[in-house]
Amino acid sequence: MNARGQKPDMKTLHPATQLVHGGTNRSQFGEVSEALFLTQAYAYPDMETAEARMKGAEPGYVYSRYSNPTVDMFQQRIALLEGAEAARATASGMAAVTTALMAQLRAGDHVVAARAMFGACLYVVEDMLPRFGVPSTLVDGGDLSRWRAAMRPETKLLFLETPTNPCLEVYDIAAIAAIAHEYGARLVVDNVFATPILQKPLALGADCVVYSATKHIDGHGRCLGGIILGGRDLIENEIHPFYKQTGPCLSPFNAWVFLKSLETLALRVRQQGQNAERITEFLSGHRHVFNVRYPGRPDHPQADVVKRQMSGGGTLVSFEVRGGKPAAFAFANRLSLIAIANNLGDAKSLITHPATTTHQRLTPEARAALGVTDGLLRLSAGLEDAGDLIADLDAALEVLDSQDLAAE
Repeated sequence: MNARGQKPDMKTLHPATQLVHGGTNRSQFGEVSEALFLTQAYAYPDMETAEARMKGAEPGYVYSRYSNPTVDMFQQRIALLEGAEAARATASGMAAVTTALMAQLRAGDHVVAARAMFGACLYVVEDMLPRFGVPSTLVDGGDLSRWRAAMRPETKLLFLETPTNPCLEVYDIAAIAAIAHEYGARLVVDNVFATPILQKPLALGADCVVYSATKHIDGHGRCLGGIILGGRDLIENEIHPFYKQTGPCLSPFNAWVFLKSLETLALRVRQQGQNAERITEFLSGHRHVFNVRYPGRPDHPQADVVKRQMSGGGTLVSFEVRGGKPAAFAFANRLSLIAIANNLGDAKSLITHPATTTHQRLTPEARAALGVTDGLLRLSAGLEDAGDLIADLDAALEVLDSQDLAAE
């Protein structure tokens, strides 16, 4: 019998290969598709083994709230792609954000965060953390002097998302990481819009990266999930104890779904990005549309930062229609192919009105400060034919030809 060649070092392979083979751990049955281990607990061969595993003196599984073989494969595959030493998968993207922040903070610490962020993240930073004695300062994420001015001796974490939700601002991760480290703090980056395909925060100096796996990682609108990535010491000694005791763990079934989705992540992100570029070109020339933002365009406000730290513009487009909320609603309601939904990164193209959905809990003044106007729409490009998507947008924009809706 001929012996197969030695297993390659996955770290030396390209992302497309890592996304298919990384982290695979086959059982004794030699399955090609990853095994799904739907189990709560694990049987020990003897009491001595149970004692040793509970003490951490012997490797092995104890309880699926702590770890699970299918979840481990997902964690290892994402960590390989991200260039992280370790990872912990969570039940949702917000569970990842909350766990990443709470596990690293204590009463008396201080957080500095970019003002432009997802509404639920803003709630955690601005409303929840102060209840536990952790005040926060919100800054203009694109102004490095504001980050530096907000630093205090007790500042422990800096937090940002880039590109931002929903206006697609792009922040200089390397420069902000340098400020954090100068003051002995860490930088946590929500990288969900860029995906690990287009941006590598850890390589740019970030200490911790979080994702909502619900978005591009699943990519098909099926399962909720999240993941936290970073150095081994951070993940195993700070994140894991909080994770183990509070229980935000990912279900093995969802991990299995995500594993299968990762096999096509690079292909999907590439095609969705091409569709987003085509859509941006169309919208930029339309008479009823203005302030079109896409990180891949040379007219993006942070085009120089995009060029330095991203390998593509991503799958999201934001734009405003003339006529405010009535025009935005009338236009979106006329779409027949693009669905109205709050999600993003799906194989299906989706559109949402941030002022009344993701950012509705903010005051009008707070929304205005973030650029979330009543006419703003966020479009997540899917995998449909770009020509069909543009035709759908074009037909729906015709409703704005009426005089009363077209007025700004």
